Amino acid sequence: MKTHTTNYTHTFIEIAPDSTATRGEIPPAKGEQKSVAQMQFEMISRNPYKFDSDDVFFQVFADRQDLTEQEYPAAREQFFSKGQPCFRASPLTKRYGWGIHSDEEGKIALYGCETPEYEKFATNPSLKVVKAMKSAR
Repeated sequence: MKTHTTNYTHTFIEIAPDSTATRGEIPPAKGEQKSVAQMQFEMISRNPYKFDSDDVFFQVFADRQDLTEQEYPAAREQFFSKGQPCFRASPLTKRYGWGIHSDEEGKIALYGCETPEYEKFATNPSLKVVKAMKSAR
């Protein structure tokens, strides 16, 4: 079975060109269950450069499906057997004003679009810099 990945290395994902965000915003709670954006934000912001994007996307999926740790290996193989959207399509980069830096190992961290670090990554010629996907076509 072919395995797909959402991981980038040595890359910075800028916020979407049509984003209205002027700073990194914490995704708000919506009802009883946490939103995908909120779960992604909490996992990455509490653990900068600990996880790659595959880890984050799978863990959010597993938590939302109430999977047990024993189910993780088979579920992860199945989850990545088809392509998954990457962080260029995440609400964090499209709506909430967060840039995502992937280091040389693919581990990720968040940077608000108002920060000096965001500007350094966005203008670093040695990094691959890509924009998040637009919300509107």
